[in-house]
Amino acid sequence: MNIAVVGTGYVGLVSGTCFAEMGVNVTCVDVDKAKVESLRNGQIPIYEPGLDELVKRNVAEGRLHFTTDLASCIDDVDIVFSAVGTPPDEDGSADLRYVLEVARTFGQNIKKYTLLVTKSTVPVGTAAKVKAAIAEELAKRGEDVPFDVASNPEFLKEGAAISDFMRPDRVVVGVDSERAREFMSRLYRPLMLNNFRVIFTDIPSAEMIKYAANSMLATRISFMNDIANLCELVGADVNMVRKGLGSDTRIGSKFLYPGCGYGGSCFPKDVKALIKTAEKAGYDMKVLRAVEDVNECQKELLVKKLVKRLGNDLSGKTIALWGLAFKPETDDMREATSLVVMDMLVKAGARVRVFDPVAMNECKRRVGDIVEYATDMYDALVDADAMLMLTEWKQFRMPSWNVIARTMRNPLIIDGRNIYDPEELLSMGIEYHCIGR
Repeated sequence: MNIAVVGTGYVGLVSGTCFAEMGVNVTCVDVDKAKVESLRNGQIPIYEPGLDELVKRNVAEGRLHFTTDLASCIDDVDIVFSAVGTPPDEDGSADLRYVLEVARTFGQNIKKYTLLVTKSTVPVGTAAKVKAAIAEELAKRGEDVPFDVASNPEFLKEGAAISDFMRPDRVVVGVDSERAREFMSRLYRPLMLNNFRVIFTDIPSAEMIKYAANSMLATRISFMNDIANLCELVGADVNMVRKGLGSDTRIGSKFLYPGCGYGGSCFPKDVKALIKTAEKAGYDMKVLRAVEDVNECQKELLVKKLVKRLGNDLSGKTIALWGLAFKPETDDMREATSLVVMDMLVKAGARVRVFDPVAMNECKRRVGDIVEYATDMYDALVDADAMLMLTEWKQFRMPSWNVIARTMRNPLIIDGRNIYDPEELLSMGIEYHCIGR
């Protein structure tokens, strides 16, 4: 089977490469000529463990191709995946301009039955707009070429995207014709052979599933952060509470870890978009509004703890940050807590020194020289008055406390991910604060 994937961002590149790995002939399309040329040369624009090797292998074996022109390959493909960005508009709704642009290009160029599958996260009702855009372009041509649209939302976790694609919990496919279902069944047959679940639904339900799933996970995070903050006030230990909750099979243990807020390209954007979708339908998503509010406050929590300890004026203070990416195993800083923290610290007059294993260049691109960039995790701590732990990279989990105690001017650690043992740090003469205990 031959397919095209439009968009070589996170979703498009990972999906296209993994389809190629399954034996599909894949052409990835992107309007960015420099990016396409880099990909042809084996240079990967995103950080994802194992992806560079996978891209190089499938390019070398002739199953993975890159182009800037969808029209040049559309005659040779059975399915076109749309994996372009849907950034939040000014009002929080999803911006569909790129999705509809793909639809129009599709309608301008198809000459035989072809299936257009939306991989991007889009609001309920987008498929109808896509179908209308294609039909309009065909009408302009005066032609009646058969086509279908479908929805196939992705559920990839950054840092584990390849394994998520190859061994998914489920694959959701929204279709409205038997022919489209047949095409998608053929494409996903390798996964179905391994007893992975391919769930076929109507298209609006598939579009809703992705938003509902991400919003539910965001809700669990904000709920636990709310509980953690209350635990501190009443003298409970959130880790004990979490274990008690997670042992209930109706609840389960996943996404019950308190912290300093969620970020990334999915949760914040999708929660906002679902709230806006509800508004347009005349419904107020009160729970999700609270989820957003809790998360925004949580991103400020570590700085508030720091100020409570050192005072509002941080002039002359050096504050170290461990972790910049919104989560480990990625360089993605979209909606990251670190951005809020850096801004607050700089405005309070602090000298900020940062370190992240892979996100340093991304940080430089985003904030420039308003902070200092350390050469390693210990360099960030030299003469520091405090260290804020923001991202739980593996290399941060078992540091040398002796080195830290000697390196810092004032050994004060505020842990936004609750990964350290308070008693161990106390025994080393390190002042330690975390969340929820």
